[in-house]
Amino acid sequence: MLSRVAPWLASRNGTGLGVRVLGSADTLALRELASEDVVANVFILSHLDSTGTAAPTSGGASIFGVFDDTTLLGACWAGANLVPVQLDPGLAGYVANAAHQTGRRYASIFGPADTVLALYSRFEQLGHSAHEVRSQQPLLTISGTPTTSPNPSLTFGRMEDFDRILPACAAMFEEEVGYSPFLGGQEFYSRRVAGLIRQGHSLVHIDATGTVVFKAELGAVTPDVTQVQGVWMNPELRGRGQSAGYMAAVVNLSRTFAPVTSLYVNDYNAKARATYERVGFEQVGTFATVLF
Repeated sequence: MLSRVAPWLASRNGTGLGVRVLGSADTLALRELASEDVVANVFILSHLDSTGTAAPTSGGASIFGVFDDTTLLGACWAGANLVPVQLDPGLAGYVANAAHQTGRRYASIFGPADTVLALYSRFEQLGHSAHEVRSQQPLLTISGTPTTSPNPSLTFGRMEDFDRILPACAAMFEEEVGYSPFLGGQEFYSRRVAGLIRQGHSLVHIDATGTVVFKAELGAVTPDVTQVQGVWMNPELRGRGQSAGYMAAVVNLSRTFAPVTSLYVNDYNAKARATYERVGFEQVGTFATVLF
């Protein structure tokens, strides 16, 4: 348990409502909670599949659980980012208080919009200011055959192409969030990209000249759902109508892992949204992201 967080925070109206860090004994309850929405909670379900436990990680990440006596009502991953899990917006303040008390700095909050914005509202009251708030990010899925022909050039990334894939991933990251993922050092981000390649979660087209034309990753994978992230077309090749074919190929390749492919996109990114609609994605919810 995190040393600076009390085992239980103050109850609300004497109901016994409180928050604590989850342990291995809470794994089944967390999995059952997250399974109520396998699309929205693919991040935490993927974590449970890979580690088998809700206990804190060796890297210092933990999961807060909000309880009514012994019943788990909601949860929130607390690592580099905060990721709520079936957390009612009315309970977000409990988690925000606990996360604040750790003294840890978080890079972002992402997940279902109402809860993310409620978490940030309390964080603001506690003195944390966001770099950017993306309050409307349609959560999209596709479970059938893409409605656009897939580009056959897209394949799974290989470690021998790591030195080409890494700069493309870094370029996408900087374009998306406004700063380099190498700030403070290159090692952590490089390990992350290499891990995705080794897991078969990197999708890329590298042309005959060695140029990365298009790339994407499967950021979270379960037997039910994959979540696509890091979609990037080489800027020199944009505007040629190729994105839909590549995204159709992403869907087909991701279906080797799970029947449903998901992603979330900024509401203001009209071109990307049009591409996803053309491929056959449909909106099933709304996410939000707060960047610190």
